[in-house]
Amino acid sequence: MNPGGQLICVWVLAALMMSLGWLWQRSRANAGIVDVLWAGGTGASAALYAILGEGAAWPRAIVAVLGGLWGLRLAIHLWKRVSCEPEDGRYQNLRAHWNGGQFKFFLFFQFQAVLIVLFSLPFLAVARNPHGFGAWMLVGIVIWLGSVIGESIADRQLARFRTDQANHGRTCRDGLWRYSRHPNYFFEWLHWFAYVWLAMGSPVAWLAWSGPVVMYVFLRWISGIRYTETQALRSRGEDYRAYQRSTSMLIPWIPKRIES
Repeated sequence: MNPGGQLICVWVLAALMMSLGWLWQRSRANAGIVDVLWAGGTGASAALYAILGEGAAWPRAIVAVLGGLWGLRLAIHLWKRVSCEPEDGRYQNLRAHWNGGQFKFFLFFQFQAVLIVLFSLPFLAVARNPHGFGAWMLVGIVIWLGSVIGESIADRQLARFRTDQANHGRTCRDGLWRYSRHPNYFFEWLHWFAYVWLAMGSPVAWLAWSGPVVMYVFLRWISGIRYTETQALRSRGEDYRAYQRSTSMLIPWIPKRIES
């Protein structure tokens, strides 16, 4: 199957999955399921490209394993929150802004299906790589391991902080969160550079750059940091403002000393 056909296949499957997800949130009033489906669907696209791709066996196998494991880990982590906690504040605000309009939510879910196709482009590039295992792929694997482990640690540190009722209304500054306000986002962004290395030698290697570039744009200006920090300021007020003044936004760095 040619690349265009593969992309259409991913979009059709993603649109169907998001339609089912929309029905799920309609019955439970929790749109957080869209994040779970996005992670799982994007990871599953790596396996699909590995099956349909025309590249060598090594890059196809590597992208299936790495992309699939990344999506599975993130989907499970998000599901634990969605299934046990009230709807995320971001989606509560959307629900209020849209007056609960389900057609708008349906369009929002379908937009996420399009995003799955967009974020699957690096996997497509790797799956079309005609070269066998080489040094570039080893670099990509190392980057993937470091970023996924780092994101997992950040997620666990935040989850542990949030489960302590004494921390209600306070800002997490434990572990990696002392050096970045969003270490989970940082490692998520770093993760996409792995596929740039894995795609080296592919006839469409340039597509792999869509991962880190588009992810940074979304995290920085569209759906990540902007909405997360707006919600944090709403719920934690001055404590979070002090955190903003002392701590790097994304890339981990030594915190500033703020004079009291």
